[in-house]
Amino acid sequence: MRILIRQETTYRYETPANYSVQALRLRPLDHASQKVLSWRVASSPAGTMRESRDAYGNVLQMLYLEKLHDTLTLSVSGEVETCDAGGVVGGMAEPLPAVFYLRQTELTAPNDAIRNLAAAAKAASDGTALDLAHRLMDAVRDAVDYRIGETHAATTAAEAVAHHYGVCQDHTHVFLSAARHAGLPARYVSGYLWFEGDAEYEASHAWAEAYIEGLGWVGFDVANRICPTEAHVRVACGLDYLEASPVRGRRRGGGEETLEVRLKVDDGAAQQ
Repeated sequence: MRILIRQETTYRYETPANYSVQALRLRPLDHASQKVLSWRVASSPAGTMRESRDAYGNVLQMLYLEKLHDTLTLSVSGEVETCDAGGVVGGMAEPLPAVFYLRQTELTAPNDAIRNLAAAAKAASDGTALDLAHRLMDAVRDAVDYRIGETHAATTAAEAVAHHYGVCQDHTHVFLSAARHAGLPARYVSGYLWFEGDAEYEASHAWAEAYIEGLGWVGFDVANRICPTEAHVRVACGLDYLEASPVRGRRRGGGEETLEVRLKVDDGAAQQ
């Protein structure tokens, strides 16, 4: 299917900032089940943008603003053609070996509850990595209810399990924590998800990928209890949210900050 994406992220500052730098991971890449037909990233006010690849192979755009500004708006628009590959991600360059993704981070460090969740899923599985990953997806979703506005970017996997609620970012972190503890390489993925009849969103989406011998990297959208379909657009990956975050930055001055995100994900065929 064809998916149209339009996103506008606006930062407003209490007082003017005189310098800011933003690391943007907003540009998707082609792979076996995804082809980028068009894509544009722009800022207002305009700044200097330099593009490269990070250690994970993601497109990294560094935006530099060296003038007074009390707002910063990042605009993303593009069209991506996708097909359903059962969650399997093929045809991508992999600069790091799968075993690298066994590494835990501060956001994914397991506690006893996560260790017990992983052990129970492993004991109930048929012994294959694929079945273990599916059981982990269901176990994590059972343990962490979907609730908007209660967690934040710094919420850890252990905290999400303790609260028993969170959003897709939290579901993904808990899955990564449990999978890695169980010996299954897993990574964080940021991207977009289209829902039929509901084109207005407050944020982009996140899911996990686990490395399955014989298949390669396979996606697990824990929040929705599914493997990614043609409705998913994959953008970036990393060990956790911080390493695959669409936007991360620093500024000098500005005082308090407010954030507004406007996102539309549409069926491109329906718009023609």
